[in-house]
This record gives sequence, structure tokens and C-alpha cells, in this order.
Amino acid sequence: MIVDAHAHVTEGEYGSVDLLVTLLGKAKIEKAVVVPGGMLDVRKMTGYITGKEKPETVEAPNNIVEDAIEKYPDKFYGFVCVDPHKGEEAIDTLENYFHKGFVGLKLAPLVHQFSFNNKIVLALAERCGEIEFPFYTHVVYNPAASTGKLGLLVKEFPKTKFILGHMGFGPADEEAIDLAYQYENLFLETSGGSFLIIKEALSKVGPTKIIFGSEFPMHHPLAELEKIRLLECKGMEKILGENILSLIRR
Repeated sequence: MIVDAHAHVTEGEYGSVDLLVTLLGKAKIEKAVVVPGGMLDVRKMTGYITGKEKPETVEAPNNIVEDAIEKYPDKFYGFVCVDPHKGEEAIDTLENYFHKGFVGLKLAPLVHQFSFNNKIVLALAERCGEIEFPFYTHVVYNPAASTGKLGLLVKEFPKTKFILGHMGFGPADEEAIDLAYQYENLFLETSGGSFLIIKEALSKVGPTKIIFGSEFPMHHPLAELEKIRLLECKGMEKILGENILSLIRR
């Protein structure tokens, strides 16, 4: 089974759940992990990274993911997104969606601009370990939410499974691979990662630590899938589905 481990769904047509289903069908991808999109318009990503653009909203529209699962119950798994700046409310939201059947946590440091040392982030990481929720995040060009800072979080909570999105970020790729090699509880998700970097990760950490994701709607699921297939490696079934299904206990 092929599972896209990271796709956003939005209210806008460019990232709609129906479009995602269509593209997954073209790629022959059976299932996907979906997270709320639309806080950033990914068509303006350079502006957000440089600080020229501000998020459309900081409210994570988890209801869009709920609606997607309700409409296509056999197609999607949901990760809940929370804003650590909301304090205890963020933890309550995690608990709420855990009981609703969601299977993991998604943090968005580019939107919410928090530190991995934030006490609520620490509490979320601890709770994710207790309820066996994968903790997915990307990193940014900010010392407070860098790859190195994530490494400290990974070390502090060995019972929590962390997924680092996009193979790290730019020059952090090498650092991300080293951390995945060092810590058993850190996994690398491939969306947006270069073929060369994914190949380097594969040679160092092996297929059990790498997870295929597309980052729809920024990337076409079929294009991202083909990038993985071109690796022509042993353990392809782990990268394309088994690893993420194991992490979400499915």
C-alpha cells in the first residue's frame, strides 16, 4: 500500500480535498495523512520565508481535515495542528482530536513562530509519547526552531516519535540526516527534499527512517512519488507506506 504521509487540504480550490483525491488516484496512492492548510497561501511561500508576507490566519482549520475524513473515511488519516502560544488550550485541542480518532500532531513554526523550548511544546511532546501520537514538524531559519533545537527535543523525549518534514530545510539537510542517524525516534519525511539529499539519507539511515510525503498542494503527489521510485532501493515498501502506518498504529 502506498500512503502519502503529508498532504494539506484547504478551503480554496487549489488545495481542495476533491482535487487531492483526484491526484492521488492518478498516482495510484491509496491513502494519505492530511493536515489543515490555508494558514499560508503556498503560492506565496517566498514572501512568508522572507517575512514580507504574513499568514492568512493563525487559526488552524482542523475542521477541514475532519470534513475530509467524513467525506472519504477510507482514504484519509488526520493530524491535528495546534498553536503552542495558546497554552493549555493547545493541549486540550490535542486531547480532543485524539478522542476524535486523529492519529498525530502537526506543528507549524513558520505560521506560529514558536520555540521548540516553549513549555507547551515540551508538554505536547511528552503527551504525544504517552498516547503514541507521531509529532510532525518542519524547521525554519530561526535559532528557536532550528534543526539543532529539534534535536534537543528529540533527545529529551525518547518515547515520542518525531517526523521532520521536508528532510530538514535547505542547509539543514545534512544536520537532519545526522540527527536521524543518532536518534531512533526521529524520522525524515521526503516532501520537497532533493533527490540527492534523499539518496544521502537512504545511504546513512536506511529505508526504515524515511517517510514518503507530497506536501500537496505545493507539490503533485505523482511527481513526489516518482522521485522516490527513482531511488530504486531496497525497502521501498517501507518508505512508501509501512513506516508511516507503523507510526500511526495502522
